[in-house]
Amino acid sequence: MKLYETELNEAVLEKLIALSEAWAAEKSCFGYRANERADVEGNRIFLAEENGEIVGYLFGKLSQAKQTCSVMAEGTPYFEVEELYVVPEKRSRGIGAALFRFAEDAVRGEAEIILLSTATKNWKAIFHFYLDELDMQFWNARLFKKL
Repeated sequence: MKLYETELNEAVLEKLIALSEAWAAEKSCFGYRANERADVEGNRIFLAEENGEIVGYLFGKLSQAKQTCSVMAEGTPYFEVEELYVVPEKRSRGIGAALFRFAEDAVRGEAEIILLSTATKNWKAIFHFYLDELDMQFWNARLFKKL
């Protein structure tokens, strides 16, 4: 497996949009919709490739903390993961963890904290992945109930 950071170009954008369309079709996350150019632009993009095919991606942005003092001081540089996706047939093989760790190493020194939010319907599996496998810490939860 090859992991790398890449610039956004038309070929990368086309592949990311196609993968996000597949993700949206899975209906595995509440409110997820396929990406458009504006969703991807301005992000750092990390790819996982096997046999010349992109099998996963992670993208996110560097920012500075504002009004998050319960977790980090004002102005703390952080990297927020916008999306982390692995094609279904390649899941549970360590690709997502490898992408996360690759991105973590890439932003180390620029960011002090990595943040992410998730809207997955399979919260038990995603909590195991992020908390147990990637050693993230739980910060908050946002729950909903349809009426």
